[in-house]
Amino acid sequence: MAAAAGGTAQGRGATSFQRKAADGSRLATVVGTRPSVRHGQLLLSSGLPSLDCVLGGGIAVGTLLLIEEDKYALYSNLLFKYFLAEGVVCGHDLFVASAKEHPDNILKELPAPLLDEQRNELGEEATAVKSEDFQDSMKIAWRYQNLPKIEASPTTSTKFGHYYDISKTMSPELFQSIKWHSFYLPEELSLQPTVKTCNMNSAYGRLLLSIQRVIYQEGFDGSDPQKKQKNILRIGIQNLGSLLWGDDICCSDTPEDIHSLTKFLYVLRGLLRKSLSACIITIPAHLIENKAIMERVTNLSDTVVGLESFIGSERETNPLYKDYHGLVHVRQIPRLNSLICDVSDTKDLAFRLKRKLFTIERLHLPPDLSDTVSRTSKQELAGSAKLLSSGCGAMAIGKKHLDF
Repeated sequence: MAAAAGGTAQGRGATSFQRKAADGSRLATVVGTRPSVRHGQLLLSSGLPSLDCVLGGGIAVGTLLLIEEDKYALYSNLLFKYFLAEGVVCGHDLFVASAKEHPDNILKELPAPLLDEQRNELGEEATAVKSEDFQDSMKIAWRYQNLPKIEASPTTSTKFGHYYDISKTMSPELFQSIKWHSFYLPEELSLQPTVKTCNMNSAYGRLLLSIQRVIYQEGFDGSDPQKKQKNILRIGIQNLGSLLWGDDICCSDTPEDIHSLTKFLYVLRGLLRKSLSACIITIPAHLIENKAIMERVTNLSDTVVGLESFIGSERETNPLYKDYHGLVHVRQIPRLNSLICDVSDTKDLAFRLKRKLFTIERLHLPPDLSDTVSRTSKQELAGSAKLLSSGCGAMAIGKKHLDF
């Protein structure tokens, strides 16, 4: 009978190990998550499928994602809103903390989810435009026409996460099915007296107590058996470490309260590890003058992604980067249940902001093969290519060019 049952399971394409995991795992039924095939941890989507692919499939439950803000915090706020919007669509609970913008206003500006039909139309339109550009740019390089095309955006074989239209805001009806909590620092400071927790400043202490209260009272504590249906708590903290949080690490090389932020992250990770929650934090890393502090912040985070915007820099007018709006730097990926981390095969990443979509793509150099390219622009391209690292695949190192 056992052999027959095993044969039947194999005939359906499922092994006995998979069936046992589905029956015995307590977390396999959590909405909006999936187990990782590499390390067995539960994963949830960041709201941006291309970012999920770069991070090894998604964000692991119980971990912290740190986003190093770009210069004007335009694109980091988009990733922040994608994370929260994915939580609304999946029915997860939200905890939004900010010292600048009220959490109510942040939730009102979340992007609207795209239906499958709309997403397919946008995908087909983008594919058609890329195909036309490819044919126009490669009309002289005839020997490259039969080579296989490279997928620009990192993708996974299975569908995970949703797509969003940043030109529209999410309808209020979607918020009726979820529960969310807010932490607005100016209101918290006016309601309660000064709080000093673990020798950190008052703002961080209040925030930790508020997160801890939600985790324990709402049933997200993993060590305590939950009576209700299991769910995920998505925690979003905006612009942490800035002066608005009462921290001076962004304005002095030798701040008075140098250990407040690192102590906060240390305690926060302890709360995340034993709860069904995941956290995203944006931090103005370009304003932190003391690099030793930033190194400690990186070490106390699980996943670290940096955004480098081209706004106001030389690369904004650089012809090599004309198709992109900035670069993506994956600083750190966690090692979960393994000795090595799940590193993506793509090292050079860039992001592009379209009318409706924000995408992360592989960084490709434009071919310098057009018959309309002048000698002056060729010299500019050659000079610009020297700025690229060797990983970008730059070939124009010298001043000589091949003219077809």
